[in-house]
Amino acid sequence: MTSTGHFSVDAIRAQFPILSREVNGHPLAYFDSAASAHKPQAVIDAQARYLAEKHSNIHRGVHSLAQEATEAYEGAREIIRGHIGAASTQEVLFVGGATDGINLVAQTWGRQHLQQGDCMVLTRMEHHSNIVPWQMLAEEKGFRILVVELNADGTLDEDMFQAHLLQGPKLVAFMHVSNALGTVNDVKHWTAKSHEAGAKVLVDGAQAVPHLQVNVQDLGVDFYVFSGHKTYGPTGIGVLYGRQSLLEDMPPWRGGGEMIGSVSFEQGTTYNELPYKFEAGTPHISGGIALGAALQWMGQVGVSALTAHEHALTQHAHARLAEVQGMRFYGTAPCKAGVVSFLVDGVHPYDLGTLLDQLGIAVRTGHHCAEPLMDKWNIPGTVRASFGAYNTLQEVDRLADGVARAVTMLR
Repeated sequence: MTSTGHFSVDAIRAQFPILSREVNGHPLAYFDSAASAHKPQAVIDAQARYLAEKHSNIHRGVHSLAQEATEAYEGAREIIRGHIGAASTQEVLFVGGATDGINLVAQTWGRQHLQQGDCMVLTRMEHHSNIVPWQMLAEEKGFRILVVELNADGTLDEDMFQAHLLQGPKLVAFMHVSNALGTVNDVKHWTAKSHEAGAKVLVDGAQAVPHLQVNVQDLGVDFYVFSGHKTYGPTGIGVLYGRQSLLEDMPPWRGGGEMIGSVSFEQGTTYNELPYKFEAGTPHISGGIALGAALQWMGQVGVSALTAHEHALTQHAHARLAEVQGMRFYGTAPCKAGVVSFLVDGVHPYDLGTLLDQLGIAVRTGHHCAEPLMDKWNIPGTVRASFGAYNTLQEVDRLADGVARAVTMLR
């Protein structure tokens, strides 16, 4: 069976050139999309076409190539705006990735508003990219970071969240979807409660945009970040959505070309309008164009169809892997995305991952940039299988059979 519902996996897979290769003499079964998803031919072609036919620096140029490149780049910004439901392209900032976007908010809004005696809220499940920038700023500014802990199933402790809100945090920052557990957090609910407490909200959507339909206006968030390479697009490009009124009030982060209105030794520097105030220097032009193509591709496939397909894969994986003696799952929330994290009693995750690779099966092993979560549960890390549009039920069966085979060899 290579289809789920009206979703044809065969038709999808034919669009991904890398899936035709073998690894260690076996067809590639790629279960590492949470780290970085593969690219369909439409995305590869969009980036190559720009480089081969349209390359020029964007904005201000009057010659034809400059105008064509600018139109393609700004056209991609409009595609992104529509895909995430932003009110205006002024709210869509191109950044280096989700990590870069979080650092931008920390070094502008955070530096401006978080002072000694203040507090903000993070959660135990956060990726390091949504922990370390705030720790660095807190060490400098002297504000406190309050942490929402996890329940046994990998959901967040609602009572602790509500208790932290009573302390009057200025910012609440959390994941939409956990990269380590697959837990889908109720962003709309948490955002509404945070706003009632007077806090602004930043959401790390790196694992949500590839799997779910996201509308930032419906969610009500103040800031939302995601990365291109997890969303079937290129590396080195991502998006920071920010509410326009907040972005207008925030100071620039990096200085240089494009982000200026005018520069003078005598009169000083004035800054450009949004979104360019935050986009210093020549950007990753081909990456931005290709990210637009990736989201356009997702829209053509149908995000709801992608979600349903990955849900079927996740359910099948849980059922098949549960057959392995000593299997322990981490992240069993009722609402979760296409991630299955597990350990097998008596087997180190790195050993298991290495043996699976010999069978052509790519999984991620380790702490998944979520060390505080692993420390809480006193485990070294997990084996993580994460799904994309191109995975099949047969590949999931290969994974389960491979785990069983590897466990027999390692015990």
